[in-house]
Amino acid sequence: MKLTELPTEFVQALPVLRTITQAGFEAYFVGGSVRDALLGKQIHDVDIATSAYPAEIKQIFRRTVDTGIKHGTVTVLQQDLAYEVTTFRTESGYQDFRRPDHVTFVRSLREDLKRRDFTINALALQHDGTIIDLFAGLTDLENKVIRAVGDPNERFHEDALRMMRAVRFESQLGFSIEPVTATAIQTHHQLLSKIAIERIHDEFVKLMLGKARIAGLTSFIQTELYSQCPDFETAAPALTAIAQLPATALTDEAAVWLLLVQQLQLDVEQVKTFLRHWKSANELLQAVSCSLPLLQKMLAQQPLHNWDFYQAGLTNVLTANQIATLYGAGTSVATLTTRYQRLPLKKRSELVVNGGDLLKALKLKPGPKLGQLLAALEQAVVAGDISNEKTALLAAAAELNNA
Repeated sequence: MKLTELPTEFVQALPVLRTITQAGFEAYFVGGSVRDALLGKQIHDVDIATSAYPAEIKQIFRRTVDTGIKHGTVTVLQQDLAYEVTTFRTESGYQDFRRPDHVTFVRSLREDLKRRDFTINALALQHDGTIIDLFAGLTDLENKVIRAVGDPNERFHEDALRMMRAVRFESQLGFSIEPVTATAIQTHHQLLSKIAIERIHDEFVKLMLGKARIAGLTSFIQTELYSQCPDFETAAPALTAIAQLPATALTDEAAVWLLLVQQLQLDVEQVKTFLRHWKSANELLQAVSCSLPLLQKMLAQQPLHNWDFYQAGLTNVLTANQIATLYGAGTSVATLTTRYQRLPLKKRSELVVNGGDLLKALKLKPGPKLGQLLAALEQAVVAGDISNEKTALLAAAAELNNA
């Protein structure tokens, strides 16, 4: 097979390939970028594999960086672009079930490709657009199948994260995992416990954001991968319930975790513990904790007040609404957006009086009383009980102070 029109990302990188081949070595585009080009998807990273050893690459190009030279990777700098060029290699001794203990540089493309995870990722592309397919990856791509290269038991022992990548690809691509590969995942699912939570976290979020979330999540459950994830030991019923919800795509990571904590019936404090176990960023923890009370109000058909919108912010309101919609309790995005835009305040700094104004007008001294008055004025303005106008606010503050 031959690609008659190369994507722009490959065209830009062609000088690197040509320079290597002109020096007498083999060089190919490899991996996910080739797969995505064949699927007509956007290419994110262009990876190049070559028969040239790292020292030879450094002789060929004037500007290089030893990115991962121990494992054969040298970054080649071309104008404003950078490309990772990796020597063909074989690997052995995966004591941590993730990284090889030993890497051996080789001159054989076949030896390099056969160590890769799935056949659809074991394709190589020449500079003229010719596809090198040594493991029937094109057939699997056409049939939308995820199949391990060679023996799946060996592939998952080499890198246990590949099991999560399989269910993630199932979700992202809308492919199915072929039976032998799926059986091997279930057989070796406990190896996932050897993998850093951060890596599992990334793959799981990508799975949940995929277009075929239900299929990927179903495989995640059936292969028992879920049981090796933080706080998921008894989560099969909750995950199964999520897989039975409408297939509407989730838009971001906050929506993913909000859906999970709602189905797991966690309260705000439990949410914090749960997300910390998953090594989530503080910003995500705050967003989910803020969105959860709103979601629960929506599901209970309780009205949202101005203060709910003000405290949460529009982004968190819309996240809550996205999940509420999956449960059949959502509201029009336009309605919610209009409601937020009509708030008298979006943040406290928009209040036309400040602490200095109150100290002067009411002859107060700095202290807790001042903060209490400002908070009361803020809530009153947001609720629409007082206009955000200086005279009205100072009069209200004086009345509150004298009460």
